[in-house]
Amino acid sequence: MAGVDEVLRRNLLEVFGERDGDRRRAAMATVLGADVLFHDPEGSVRGRDAVDAKVAALLADAPGFVFRLTGPVRVSGDLGVLTWSFGPEDGTPVVTGTDIALVDDGLIVRLHTLLDEPGAGPA
Repeated sequence: MAGVDEVLRRNLLEVFGERDGDRRRAAMATVLGADVLFHDPEGSVRGRDAVDAKVAALLADAPGFVFRLTGPVRVSGDLGVLTWSFGPEDGTPVVTGTDIALVDDGLIVRLHTLLDEPGAGPA
């Protein structure tokens, strides 16, 4: 079973950062609980299919953008915190944020994404 830190890294890079839908859904099955609850500033969705739809829409609206980890994953028991940036592959990030995830039995069951105020996050 993967540790909290590995699950959060994989979620960022292999789920939210994966443009190929088949690979993204395969990763989701090993990273996200089937009934995962995801909260972000736009609202909340439940389940892998709903998360997949959000990720697909996000990536479609940002061609050439990539996610990057901006610091180490911090872990306290079954809770993990990861900071990230999103922007052009060869450029300055346009948004930064933090993911906070509750992990149960090696899968994220609850995920919160907090966005930094422009200019306030890590670059």
